[in-house]
Amino acid sequence: MERYELAKNRIMELETEIDGAFGDYIREAAHLFVTIFHVMDGTEYAKQRKEWTENLYEEIAGDNYETSYANPAYCVEKFGEKIGQYLCWFYARFRDSIVAAFEEDEEEVTRCMELFLQVVSVLSLEEETERYLKETIYYDVHDYAEDRIEKNIHDLLCPEETLIYNIVMKSDFSNTDYLYRYGEYITENEIRMAEFLGKMPIEKLLAMASTYTEGYRKGFEIAGIDLTKKKTVQIRYHIGFEPMVRQAVLQFEKMGLKPVFTRKTNTQAVGVVSTSPNKQYQYDHRFDDALYLNHALVQERLKISEKVFESYREEASLYAGPAVIEVFGEKLFSPKVKKESPAYKKEQEELSVSYRRDYSLLQNRYIPQDSYSFTIIAYPIPEIGEDFEDIFEETVKVNTLDMEEYKQIQQHLIDALDLGEKVHVTGRGKNYTDIWIRLHELTEPVKQTNFENCLADVNIPVGEVFTSPKLTGTNGVLHVTQVYLNELRYENLEFSFTDGMVTSYSCSNYEKEEEGRKYIKENILHNRETLPIGEFAIGTNTTAYVMGRKFGIEAKLPILIAEKTGPHFALGDTCYSMSEDVVLHNPDGKEIIAKENECSALRNTDISKAYFNCHTDVTIPYDELGDIIVFTKTGETVTLIRNGRFVLPGTERLNEVLD
Repeated sequence: MERYELAKNRIMELETEIDGAFGDYIREAAHLFVTIFHVMDGTEYAKQRKEWTENLYEEIAGDNYETSYANPAYCVEKFGEKIGQYLCWFYARFRDSIVAAFEEDEEEVTRCMELFLQVVSVLSLEEETERYLKETIYYDVHDYAEDRIEKNIHDLLCPEETLIYNIVMKSDFSNTDYLYRYGEYITENEIRMAEFLGKMPIEKLLAMASTYTEGYRKGFEIAGIDLTKKKTVQIRYHIGFEPMVRQAVLQFEKMGLKPVFTRKTNTQAVGVVSTSPNKQYQYDHRFDDALYLNHALVQERLKISEKVFESYREEASLYAGPAVIEVFGEKLFSPKVKKESPAYKKEQEELSVSYRRDYSLLQNRYIPQDSYSFTIIAYPIPEIGEDFEDIFEETVKVNTLDMEEYKQIQQHLIDALDLGEKVHVTGRGKNYTDIWIRLHELTEPVKQTNFENCLADVNIPVGEVFTSPKLTGTNGVLHVTQVYLNELRYENLEFSFTDGMVTSYSCSNYEKEEEGRKYIKENILHNRETLPIGEFAIGTNTTAYVMGRKFGIEAKLPILIAEKTGPHFALGDTCYSMSEDVVLHNPDGKEIIAKENECSALRNTDISKAYFNCHTDVTIPYDELGDIIVFTKTGETVTLIRNGRFVLPGTERLNEVLD
């Protein structure tokens, strides 16, 4: 491509021309692109791929990030607030060319190169540098919006023999060099995991893959969705799991499904991911769009997205949903809040919320949530510690517990809960939770139930029983002494509820209470003023809880497992968001009727107020749990749990591993 060669030659010349106040910035960015040129010119040179990858991620890994132009604090220190923020945004944008180079996407690499040269030109101006930098950001976002949206939707819906597909299906797993073909950051986590699974007996790999793919299939069966009408499954996994993923692909193909793989971004670790070189980098850039977000851009994105979805209408109808392999065990992360990072203004907070809502509603028109399913399973990675292999074996056991036994135990809980009008949950010790949950009225108790008997299909492992509470009459305080949500730590996290809506919140992460509230608002409330309780559940997987205690990894367990280790409450949408009208039955034949609340019911009159496009589970662990007591209409009580132990007849078996 002529544009690529022209830009490449100009950047190579820059290395001998650099001077002035911005000289070091330009030099560092040029050095990044020189390595990119090596990748573009020699993607087949296996021996160099490892060196290139290490060079490309070295500057943001560990302490190196402190003096990287990808760090907003450093950039602002060097160039002042506005210019520093803009140049930091550009530097992160230039880094998009890394994965593009390994994908041999010459067009995207060229765009990044041309953008860099544009920035160099602006920095040579003697005046209005700030204004021109801001305009350059906006035009980069605006001019290529359609191309980027089209690529994202295409990659989600169209199965092709991509780089990732070929890595999974054609690599020689006896040698871990294949890991460096991704262009992602590769650590001992990825290398040791690939070695561990590469040596695993094929029978065991097949069994692990089957637990994952069968959970996916059962999800369709339980929801009454015809899987035979679907053709694509989105596989999300952590790099290093390729031996298992290959077997899963083959099993999905027997179901008539072809895989699609999507990449993570600078700020969103969704898709095919590796260990982050620096989670602070991702956190610092989470609101980068605050530098340009406005109403016109939001409307343009929605208009383009609708146009692109319409062009992929057929492919969208064949999409079966995501099948996710999560990992846990990474070093715990407590982010540093930096005043230099871009932050939303009030009107931008509202714009961001409305955009996510409207995009979700738009996507639901083409991929209705009641027409697809999903599954999620989790495994530890080597970073969890010296007991990695033992923890892995325990996790496999947890993921394959006897569903029939749990189905019967959980039915005892549901039968007792269905007698109730409300449920009272309290903490003990340092946990001061005291909350009342209002349940829906069963008009035909013989045929109806409020709680779903959740086994090991869409959410592996077993088990929990959950409902969508009534908001009116749901009041009190939810508190946990410490918890990790979406890889972020919260200490003494507290929410107060009135009629099911958050009225106040706090945590003790920071000296200033206001900073704690801001942390919660940004990362749990997603910049909303309030959220409803979308779910109340009782987790029954005491085996998983004991595993966490045995190895001292409770804080590292993912929500997927942690939510099964005690009662939990979800802030945001219900578990039946946008699929409330699908008729569902428990294994005992009763219809699940509690699938919405006063917020989601607004979908029939004002859908913009019905959904929040988020769902965050907050779990009270058994050792912080006091009692769970069901109150009937007549004032009678049924105790399910007392002092953190199951006491309802038929559930005592769950205590065996606790005692």
